Amino acid sequence: MGRTRKRSTRAKRVVAASVALVLGGGGLIAVNVYASAGEGRGDPPAGRATSLSTIDCPDVAEELSEVPQSVRGAVDRELATLDSQITVAYQRFADNKERAERDPEFAEQQILTPLENERRNILQRIGLLLEQPPLESLAPCTLRADDDAPQEGDDDAQDGEENDGDDGAAGNGPEASDFVDIQSVAPNVRTPRQLRGASRGTFTTDCGRNENGKFNPDNVIVAPGVRNGAHHMHDYVGNQANDAFASDEDLARGRTTCRNQGDRSTYYWPVLRLQNGRAEADAEADGGGKDQNVGEIQTPDEVTLEFVGSPVSKVTAMPRFLRIITGDAKAFTNGDANANASWSCTGFENRQLKDKYPICPEGSKVVRTFRFQSCWDGRNTDSANHRTHVAFADPASGRCGDGFRAIPQLVQRIVYDVPPGPGFAVDSFPEQLHKPVTDHGDFINVFDQRLMKRLVSCLNEGRRCS
Repeated sequence: MGRTRKRSTRAKRVVAASVALVLGGGGLIAVNVYASAGEGRGDPPAGRATSLSTIDCPDVAEELSEVPQSVRGAVDRELATLDSQITVAYQRFADNKERAERDPEFAEQQILTPLENERRNILQRIGLLLEQPPLESLAPCTLRADDDAPQEGDDDAQDGEENDGDDGAAGNGPEASDFVDIQSVAPNVRTPRQLRGASRGTFTTDCGRNENGKFNPDNVIVAPGVRNGAHHMHDYVGNQANDAFASDEDLARGRTTCRNQGDRSTYYWPVLRLQNGRAEADAEADGGGKDQNVGEIQTPDEVTLEFVGSPVSKVTAMPRFLRIITGDAKAFTNGDANANASWSCTGFENRQLKDKYPICPEGSKVVRTFRFQSCWDGRNTDSANHRTHVAFADPASGRCGDGFRAIPQLVQRIVYDVPPGPGFAVDSFPEQLHKPVTDHGDFINVFDQRLMKRLVSCLNEGRRCS
């Protein structure tokens, strides 16, 4: 699909690594293509420049605990501008990476200081909207050392290799070290024991696999009214009215791909691309090639949307237009506090990966699983940071925290039939380098009252419904 272009040097290294990594049924052989995590930090060896990977900026949204509803849209638009500033600065860094590594003064003056000044202006505006002092301490950003820097003997460390003429858009990840053989992972899935009062039923809604190809790089939850607010492309199933400008009324009237027309909810997640050197139709578009997301978008082989109950109690209905985000699109730079990625392979789903992509054996398919928050504060359909109005149940006991009540938990399972080996990646913000830990899912509940009541009854009465 789309035109073909030559693969960048770094992309060729990933594909070459996949040849070395995949052996027989998916087993691994030792290959030292990149340094292990942790190497490359600290001072570089004498005579060598620090190898840098990305721009690391504080996530301002995570610091906002209270935003009045009257200014929430305006604040979200300012936050989206911060993201756009980082994207531009990241591209400036990527275009001048070698010089920035050799010359810290250049990096400071030409990349970091201009970005800090731009961020300071936005933070001042956010402070005015919130009628509080500006959040100026969050303005400075840093250049992050590369955890996977080339070592002596690596082809990129040798003199004389010429760039193949590619524009480098595929060169910002993932790395071969972001992949692991699923067969080398020990079973690690644990579930709380179900108690007498558990809601044991299930409710499955069939909304297709995005066969009609609805994509956009918006995110109406975190960046309402902002085109390309996500800087990566999303798959959408369910509600077809979802874009940056969709209101609750638009969603209520929107067409749905769900078989049961009482479910007009919107379910969306970053697309997965096969990085095979072929460009998609969005190669020159926002959210696509302009934001360092390249390769053929893969239509899922299977999408399962299932609601499950609580292992310890009955559940109550979700409020209409409840918004839930699970995972963190910026987990590579933010850390894993909100990360909730789960990667696996069919036949091995008792082994889940958080910060690695799986290499599946022949005949097995890649699986992404999102378990959404299952506890609600009983009042709000959204919150300032789009997180604190919902929460996860305690992983050991299965109980919701004080002030929260159990609601149906959405479990989203997405299966892909892709070639074995490190040749695929999810879309991401450019500076997040397509890391698997950044995977995330979004959901807005637009069930009608009658169907939501049936869903809750099915869970609480222990029935399997669809």
